[in-house]
Amino acid sequence: MRKIRNRQNVTLFTAFLVTLFLVAGTISACGTGDKTTTPATSTEPTTTPPTTPVADHEGLALVSFDSGSFAGSSNCALCHSRLQDESGNDVSMDSHWRSTMMANAARDPYFLAKVSAEIKNAPHLQGVIEDVCGTCHTPMARTQATKDGLTSLLFGDGFLNTSNDLHNAGIDGVSCTLCHQIQAEGLGQADTFAGGYIVDTTTVSPNRLIFSQFEDPDQQMMMASSGFKPVEGQHLSESGLCATCHTVITPYIDGNGEVQGTFPEQVPYLEWLHSSYPGEKNCQTCHMPYADGKVKTSNIPPHIDAKGPFSQHYFVGGNTHMIKILRDNPDALAVTSSSAQFNATIERAINKLGPDTASVSILESEMSGNNLLFTVKVEDHTGHKLPTGFPSRRVWLHVQVLDKNGKVIFESGKPNNDGTISGNNADADIYTYEPHYDVITSADQVQIYEAILHNVDGGVTHKLLEASGYAKDNRLLPSGFDKQTAGEMYAVWGDALTDSNFT
Repeated sequence: MRKIRNRQNVTLFTAFLVTLFLVAGTISACGTGDKTTTPATSTEPTTTPPTTPVADHEGLALVSFDSGSFAGSSNCALCHSRLQDESGNDVSMDSHWRSTMMANAARDPYFLAKVSAEIKNAPHLQGVIEDVCGTCHTPMARTQATKDGLTSLLFGDGFLNTSNDLHNAGIDGVSCTLCHQIQAEGLGQADTFAGGYIVDTTTVSPNRLIFSQFEDPDQQMMMASSGFKPVEGQHLSESGLCATCHTVITPYIDGNGEVQGTFPEQVPYLEWLHSSYPGEKNCQTCHMPYADGKVKTSNIPPHIDAKGPFSQHYFVGGNTHMIKILRDNPDALAVTSSSAQFNATIERAINKLGPDTASVSILESEMSGNNLLFTVKVEDHTGHKLPTGFPSRRVWLHVQVLDKNGKVIFESGKPNNDGTISGNNADADIYTYEPHYDVITSADQVQIYEAILHNVDGGVTHKLLEASGYAKDNRLLPSGFDKQTAGEMYAVWGDALTDSNFT
């Protein structure tokens, strides 16, 4: 729960609007009158601005390969496509997965640009950077290369080079035979964080174990067709599985380029663990929602029984911007998803950024002479901080006060067409940041929920390898999160720590 009091001198008051800006959608609440008490409510997110349309793209074929320890998504799609739930909806794993950031982890242009920038900043650590980043963005290629005694690189002659023997394994991203081969051992423990997942690379075909939510009574058929032996593995439904790559611990360097320690770049699993959600909802509950009823998980043999509950391979998050870039540059990025599949993923993300994510309400407002005072309540309904993940993300409040004619007479947090936020110090100078507020009294103050990185000298930095700590972390907290007992890796940092209204 989060409360903010906003004060501003006005001469006439008839309405005010408060909008919480999320990654791809908005949530609004408004009230009118001189003194009101409004229940906590929220509305659906507004539509994001349209992008320049591109011709529909059908998508390239999924890659097919057998590296010895892994197989391509195309190999799996032969049997695990053309699936329907009890309502007749398509729930095929490949058709949902191929338009996600998981499938496009190695194609993601933001990721590639960021890795390139980090290498430019610390060229002497290029090998370390590419190996660490490849662990979760090209996990099959990196794991296979490690097993084969090869160097794990992304650029040059590395996995992204089409001539590399492991190119298909790399470009397939976070794919079927990576996640479904991860062992239960150590999940949720520190040793498996930062890409420490365990995959058996010693057992050979057809006895390589591949895990499923369900027991398979016809193992021989899959062993003969795929080289994998299907076994039940309930750990696939545990948050600890996701934590292997979504708990990212990176090294940091000083001004001389020397490694000084490690930094928790993103830790949504630890945030979730410190909330009230463990035992109630896992990562998969929200990001892989159940299909309607039971599903036949393979299109052969025809006599296979339908099973449930079946987790859809949506991997829905809040990142619509990169999905749009992938959709709009299909040839340059060699995507395997159609435009329609990308649009479906975008729609799911926008819907996810509605009431399931957060709510905004105005608890009370009053006029005192020419002063308007109102209290805004913001609640995080996710199981982690909001926003979470990569620390470039931000959520902020856009506040407007209108006169009786609808004219804006006060505004805080106005978004601009170039992506900047009016009043945000960091948009004027990238080496500073907007402070956390409990009370807002002027238009040049804006409440931004974000993580700001600092280097070993305490200065603001946007380079991951220079990030040694957080100068500010006032990201919205999930239900049950106690900031006073939170561990250092997932703590609240800056003025929000002492703000009694930030809980």
